[in-house]
Amino acid sequence: MDTTPSARVRVRVRFFARYAELVGRSEAAVSLPLPATVGDVVRCVREDFPGARALPERPLAAVNLKQVKLDARVRDGDEVALLPPIAGG
Repeated sequence: MDTTPSARVRVRVRFFARYAELVGRSEAAVSLPLPATVGDVVRCVREDFPGARALPERPLAAVNLKQVKLDARVRDGDEVALLPPIAGG
């Protein structure tokens, strides 16, 4: 019987503008089982934080300051930023 804990990744999630208002904070730490993607991080945040259910299921995201798709893998220590759409002209 294998008694070792399953491998996990811990990432810092940063919320900006409207998303920070919805969640009630500008950042949080989440821990997920490996392998993990940005989409897994979004699902975890939406389940675990009050107000986060109002976040879109597919927000714009960046990992370590680089814009990525939701299927991008995350590694231990990564920073995942969830970015609301920006209107401009």
